[in-house]
Amino acid sequence: MNCKIYSTVQTALLLGALTLSAQSDVTIRFNEPAAHFTASAPLGNGRLGAMVFGNTNRERIVLNEISMWTGGIQDADSKEAAAYLPKIQQLLLEGKNIEAQKVLQQYFICKGPGSGSGNGADVKFGCYQTLGDLFIQWKDTVSAVRNYQRQLKLDSAVSTLSWERNGIAFREEVLVSAPQQVTAIRLTGNKPGSLSFTTGLSRKERADIRVMNGAVAMSGTLNGGNGDAGVKYAAVLKVISKGGTRTQSKDQVTITGADECILLVAARTNMNWPDVETPGPEPMPQTVADITKAAGVSWPAMVQSHVKDYTSFFNRSQLSFRDDSNDEVKGLSTVDRLQRLQDGKKDASLVSLYFNFGRYLLISSSRKGGMPANLQGLWAEEYQTPWNGDYHLDINVEMNYWPAEVTNLSDCHEPLFTLAKQMSRYGERTARTYYKADGWMAHVIYNPWGFTSPGEGASWGSVLTGGGWVASHLWKHYQYTNDKKFLKEIYPVLKGAAAFFKEILITEPSHQWLVTAPSNSPENSYILPDGQVGQTCMGPTMDMQICRDLLGANLEAARILQTDKAWADTLQTVISKLAPNQVRPSTGGIQEWLVDYKEAEPHHRHVSPLYGLYPYDEITPWDTPEMAAAAKKTLEGRGDGGTGWSRAWKIAFWARLGDGDHAYKMLKALWVPAVAGSEISMNSGAGTYANLFCAHPPFQIDGNLGATAGIAEMLLQSHGKENVIRFLPALPAEEQFAAGRIKGLCAVNGFVVDFSWNNRTVQQISILSSTGGECKLLLPQTAVVKDHNGAVVPHQYKDGVLRFNTKKGMSYRVTV
Repeated sequence: MNCKIYSTVQTALLLGALTLSAQSDVTIRFNEPAAHFTASAPLGNGRLGAMVFGNTNRERIVLNEISMWTGGIQDADSKEAAAYLPKIQQLLLEGKNIEAQKVLQQYFICKGPGSGSGNGADVKFGCYQTLGDLFIQWKDTVSAVRNYQRQLKLDSAVSTLSWERNGIAFREEVLVSAPQQVTAIRLTGNKPGSLSFTTGLSRKERADIRVMNGAVAMSGTLNGGNGDAGVKYAAVLKVISKGGTRTQSKDQVTITGADECILLVAARTNMNWPDVETPGPEPMPQTVADITKAAGVSWPAMVQSHVKDYTSFFNRSQLSFRDDSNDEVKGLSTVDRLQRLQDGKKDASLVSLYFNFGRYLLISSSRKGGMPANLQGLWAEEYQTPWNGDYHLDINVEMNYWPAEVTNLSDCHEPLFTLAKQMSRYGERTARTYYKADGWMAHVIYNPWGFTSPGEGASWGSVLTGGGWVASHLWKHYQYTNDKKFLKEIYPVLKGAAAFFKEILITEPSHQWLVTAPSNSPENSYILPDGQVGQTCMGPTMDMQICRDLLGANLEAARILQTDKAWADTLQTVISKLAPNQVRPSTGGIQEWLVDYKEAEPHHRHVSPLYGLYPYDEITPWDTPEMAAAAKKTLEGRGDGGTGWSRAWKIAFWARLGDGDHAYKMLKALWVPAVAGSEISMNSGAGTYANLFCAHPPFQIDGNLGATAGIAEMLLQSHGKENVIRFLPALPAEEQFAAGRIKGLCAVNGFVVDFSWNNRTVQQISILSSTGGECKLLLPQTAVVKDHNGAVVPHQYKDGVLRFNTKKGMSYRVTV
């Protein structure tokens, strides 16, 4: 078992040929070692993660494996709940919301401790945990360090660290390989025999660590809750050195005087995702097999296969602006660039850097066949992650996947579809137990173990549209791909989600509208005329918008698949009776609840009644101008503050309203430098850490990914109802954005779009038709369409929209 060592010069040439280190929009730079993981460099292959701290004395690399979950399967559905549903609904129909809420809190919550109030590591709900740490303790920690440089290259997914000490130039390169399924670290010095260090693995709990067959092996069993044994895990660190000597203790390996070293880490668990009822095989044999296979691969071959795999995703889309700020920011640390922007300087390439970083994070934390990105993607140093690092269904996990389709990462969307399929199986039981309904549903919080019950608190845990919101992503994928095979496969899941809502709707007395009951508008509260504060209600606006979205998707899916005509006809009737969007008489904004209640928190982080504006598209400035104006009023009333993900959502809102200046204002607000290690706050402190992680605070990945989708919305929009592609719908007015280019954005109906612009005017457009659908472009009448041979393509022009038929797999050029 021997890994071929490659020369420093040759490997540097290989990496140099594959990346452009001078580019300010593909490089995150640091000017010092990380004092906190929010200044570390995150790497991942969708299953394994690493966070590189870059310390030249004792290097710390936090290790992650996406299935490191405590807890286990449980039946948390309260069997007595359904008996109280009629009483709760009757109280709501009578306007007795507080009385209904009291019954709800007593009988209509989960059985047991639920999420453990967001601290579920030791209860059945469980939490996502770190795998542990890899450390590298250097022998020389006294001599001064010079020329420290650390960066994360987004175009190759490689972390590099270089420094000089005692006349020797050291270099550390780290990558997490998908082809080899290992975390790989390469250490070099520019003089023979310069590498002397001790290395090993560490974990604070439930870990047996020992050297076996020359490698460091770590294994253990996580807490399964209720005294049960949980997930088994294993990790192996293999150190391969050139020159020098090696010694080993019980749990560490020491290298003295080596010329070059490669450290490989493999890890597995026995979680059998998504069929978690049956554990998978013992993790250690597979981990050893991974490390053995990787050890036989040369470093340049490992780098080449890694970069080839990663760039097959990353290179699909690229954004750049023709501005003059690149030279000014070249060499600056990323946190200095963030501060420089707050000081009023220009940095257009920070927009493209953030866009690239968001795509990088999704590629690195969500791969086909794996688990979905959680609240922290897959990066965590904690044993009790904030909010259990779970799948929050009232916006957060959905926001993680907003950029998937539009930024050309459709295959990274697949883990969420798997989650929806798993959720539908467990959600059938919850639908029957609580609502005596067919179909399936899920509430607010979800884990890998199939928890679809309400939360332990009715004030936040009884939102019943979580499953429906996740299911809407199935339809969104079809809208972008026109993949009928996929639609046929997921149709039962889509139909089951719709069937639940169709069954549980009741008729409210004032207008005879169909509404959900009981529910609440996510995490928000209202004030009744008598001053009492409530959350429980009938038909909050977001519920009704999700119902229209989901039922409308089922209606269209049945038509496309030519099935269930009678079922589809009943859906049409139900949709027509759903409570509509309403304009608040008191403010002119969109009403959040069925009744115009006074808001307990006017600046609340959730802007739930604007689901219809984004991600759904029933509110648009061109089709529903009155509602679009009301949406603007709502945003103005909510203000520009909020948590990280809330600000990200507002970027997309303002982009949908065509206000690029306000969208960019929100983007800059999201980029306010945040303090590492800041405490959880629901109302303030949001910003961006030194490594560009979004501060909720603390770190949550949804803000990064939501803002990436928001940037895409500023540049290109296409909506499933009309399929019209709109260019530069929300480009900021600042001169630095007046010229640029974007390649590889996707539009509904199966189109991949590249275009450039100058003086804020689109010039050259290239469109690839993936499915052969009709293409509709909002462009001036002077636009001309040509095929790849240069022949003019017949097209029509009506109401400002250019239309032409396409052939599958063909490219078209449009000049304006």
